[in-house]
Amino acid sequence: MDAIEGLLAYAQTRPRWGGAAFKSLDEAIARSRVLVGKSPEEYSGLLARCLATGARLMLRRGRPMEALPMAQEAVALTRSAGGAPLVASLHRLAAVLEALHRYSEAAALVAEADRLLPPD
Repeated sequence: MDAIEGLLAYAQTRPRWGGAAFKSLDEAIARSRVLVGKSPEEYSGLLARCLATGARLMLRRGRPMEALPMAQEAVALTRSAGGAPLVASLHRLAAVLEALHRYSEAAALVAEADRLLPPD
């Protein structure tokens, strides 16, 4: 698991247009999928983080269509757990949808995330 977290950290520090970030990200996602296959309850959160990180990297590089399936899968993985992971995934998907000019869908996800947050 530490190796996967290291791959994610590396991907996030690479230059904006460098291919090394995508290689590192792809490897982190692939390794996470293997772990989820062995123990879904234990590693689904890790895969969701990898996918959400991938979506963020794609957005930063102006590639929202490639970010969309990653963000959608991250939401699907975090729905059963709920809480902060789901809220973060909903916000990431909303950002992707906003980049795609799908504003009403993005607003609905932000509203859903807001309903999940505990009151102040």
